[in-house]
Amino acid sequence: MFVALSRFTVANGMEEAVRAAFVARPHLVDAVDGFVRMEVLRPQGHPEEFWLMTWWLDERSFDAWHRSHVYHDSHRGMPKGLKLVPGRTEISRLELVAE
Repeated sequence: MFVALSRFTVANGMEEAVRAAFVARPHLVDAVDGFVRMEVLRPQGHPEEFWLMTWWLDERSFDAWHRSHVYHDSHRGMPKGLKLVPGRTEISRLELVAE
């Protein structure tokens, strides 16, 4: 099992619009080969930060998704005018060791 942790920080006060976009997301990733599940989290006390945890059968499936047009289409629901804090966007690649 492979887990990708994508983190970003909203720079311009649009946290609630981003939260609403994730709640109403189109679930395009759900049908992608190798996808298992996704959770969207925010650290308590830091509502401007978003953490996306996606679980995959393998890293190759995640890489194929990340390069696909469906990946780009899935971001169309993000609010217009959204700005992120430079240097605060990252993807960590994790190996699931135990459940």
